[in-house]
Amino acid sequence: MSRDLNPVCPVAARFLEDLKLNGKKPRTQQAYVRAVRKFTEFLGHPPDQATEDQLRKYLLFLVDSKKWAGSTINVAQQALKLFFRITCPRDWPVLKLARVQTELKLPAVMAIDEVHTLLKLVEKPSMHCFFTVVYSMGLRLQEALHLQIADIDSKRGLVHIHRGKGAKDRLVPLPHSTYLELRSYWAMHRNPVWIFPAEGRNHKLAPTAEQPI
Repeated sequence: MSRDLNPVCPVAARFLEDLKLNGKKPRTQQAYVRAVRKFTEFLGHPPDQATEDQLRKYLLFLVDSKKWAGSTINVAQQALKLFFRITCPRDWPVLKLARVQTELKLPAVMAIDEVHTLLKLVEKPSMHCFFTVVYSMGLRLQEALHLQIADIDSKRGLVHIHRGKGAKDRLVPLPHSTYLELRSYWAMHRNPVWIFPAEGRNHKLAPTAEQPI
């Protein structure tokens, strides 16, 4: 975050505080602050001194010159809209006008045999178990990283995922083969809390680690 937030720019610091109060997650905070920083670089002066015409030119610059993907432009637009709504309120028509049409593409899906081939190449036990969990249960990376012993319900074959996307909890089916690999890997470190504990530089801290990988 320190690279994206100039401490000598009070308005940027205020925007970060506003994002926190608005309930935005750390990654969103980072992306939005970075977007405002890029706008500031374009302006050459603090963003709270910008005019509507300068904002319009910047948004057109992103579309016409940067050739960014729609999703990337959308992040920049959303960040600037929020900045000029909660931190430096402006009632500018261009803020309502800006829209991005994102492309809806089907994701590339690997065949099961391809996934199994890749997993066979992962020799480190922690990483093999981690990627097996991610793939077999359809978890996001952070969800898998923060799995705890208490989240595993082996009797019902379920895993309790805490604060997933949208800060929502959910129950995910636990394949028996994945459960066996989880149990085998956990037996290697027996951390009382984490499934994937941080190992430390000497790879010996897993049993007592207080944080995940």
